[in-house]
Amino acid sequence: MTNKEILQIALQQSAYDCNCAAEDFLSDKNIVTISKKNELARKYIPLPLECDLVSYGNNIVAQTSQRLKDTVTEYINRFPAFRCFETPNINILNDMLASYNLKVCFMAEYFLPDVTKLKRLECNYELRVLKKSDFENLYCDKWSNAICEGNKDRDILAVGAYDNGKLIGLAGCSADCETMYQIGVDVLPEYRRQGVASALTSNLAVEILALGKVPFYCAAWSNVKSVRNAIKCGFYPAWVELTARDVNFINKIIS
Repeated sequence: MTNKEILQIALQQSAYDCNCAAEDFLSDKNIVTISKKNELARKYIPLPLECDLVSYGNNIVAQTSQRLKDTVTEYINRFPAFRCFETPNINILNDMLASYNLKVCFMAEYFLPDVTKLKRLECNYELRVLKKSDFENLYCDKWSNAICEGNKDRDILAVGAYDNGKLIGLAGCSADCETMYQIGVDVLPEYRRQGVASALTSNLAVEILALGKVPFYCAAWSNVKSVRNAIKCGFYPAWVELTARDVNFINKIIS
């Protein structure tokens, strides 16, 4: 799979997610669509969304509800695309959303593999490729980034790092859509800063590509350690996303 093919797959997936065409993300003009359910969208996205902004660096594709279309259009056309994803401008968006009982909730950067840089990295510990039956008893808080009990049906494959038989790190991937598997990774605190996360992540990414799927990686902008891990493994920043949700939903998260 080439980098061009990988990007095209990601663009098409974002198009399913945002109710638009893949080429819309490459336009020099902003695009606004009405959000709706799509069976091909990433399974964890609660479509339809009231306000969701996506940028691959060229423009913004915004999916909205009908009632918010004019408001969101006004916002994304007010600033350069990348400025719409940063403060203080986000404060303006929150003010515009307040009367709808909405606030900005999720902000993240997504990474795709550069196949010219991605390779299996090593660490000082044994690595094992794990199938579903191998990690079905590992669902607990310390591995919650790698595998998720609430969505265990989507967890496809994992790579574990072992110190004399003790599991000390785990990377897992979830089949969030048909063509792309998302990677999450956890390492026990006492084993961090030893290259374990990058070894796990890179080896799992190679395994995913071998299955004919595209590995992708998500991190908050402020999670410097996670971003460094992605880059070290041969991933590059591909798109960013900002999503507003109901205030009551947000209050439940932060309470």
